Amino acid sequence: MNIENLKTFITLSELKNFTQTADRYYIVQSTVTNRIMELEKGLGKKLFIRNRKNVELTEEGLHFLSYAKRIVALEASAIEELSMLHTFSETLRLGTVNTVYDCYLTRPIMNYVQNHPDVSMKVIIDHSGTLLRMLQDGTLDLVFSYVPLKKAGFLCQPFHTEELVLVTSPVHTEYREGIRQDQLPDLNYLYCNFMLHDNGTFIRDMFPKNHSFPFEIDKSTHLLPYLLEGIGYTFLPKSLVQKYLDDGTLISVPLIDFTAPTIQNHIVIPESKAENNAICQFLADLPGAEVQPLEVQP
Repeated sequence: MNIENLKTFITLSELKNFTQTADRYYIVQSTVTNRIMELEKGLGKKLFIRNRKNVELTEEGLHFLSYAKRIVALEASAIEELSMLHTFSETLRLGTVNTVYDCYLTRPIMNYVQNHPDVSMKVIIDHSGTLLRMLQDGTLDLVFSYVPLKKAGFLCQPFHTEELVLVTSPVHTEYREGIRQDQLPDLNYLYCNFMLHDNGTFIRDMFPKNHSFPFEIDKSTHLLPYLLEGIGYTFLPKSLVQKYLDDGTLISVPLIDFTAPTIQNHIVIPESKAENNAICQFLADLPGAEVQPLEVQP
């Protein structure tokens, strides 16, 4: 399967415009058309619905998109590893959800990079589902995820347990003494389904069915600037906002007749890499976390 065809397919799925896709690759539009036709012929499926105004993925195209991205990522990873083969003694490819990165991994990663100059380190920050797919595809070696991977051949164990707190700017005084669950829909709530798992569903389920949030974003740490500007309320991990609670730039709102869940994040690695020197050294140096030994999932 031609990798340039796959890259063109991915770009066209994002831009939804043949001319703009051609401009992105400095090629003529007919080349884009030919690449997509060649890919569709090889797959035996139509990938796009085309008309004069719109270019949209078919159901088959949408299903194939994630595979195309994974194939392209795998090729890029292979090229990168080969190019570093004689430059570094080892490579460590780490994936993490952004909240865990900000709360627990920034300093350990900095220390590791400084103390292990012979190891090439690559860090990917994304959602749990994407990271776990990359781990299974072999393009990551170690993942910190909100979702456990219960699959043969992978090691998984808890890393940290987080408490969720409802936070806002101190300029908002209405609920300083506490809030009932039936008052939540009245909030200017900033929604982020940052766990993409049980806890994200819990937050949405606290609101009426089909409730429309005034603001949504896909990464929880991106909510902080809005809160600090005095905009809205949201649930966030306590470790992420603790310093703001301590200095008074944010306040937590007591929950009167309901409780927020705890969040469990996990360390996941392939069983085949359990004795990898770079991984073991990184995990051993993590402060405040008992991460050894990793346990095999049944």
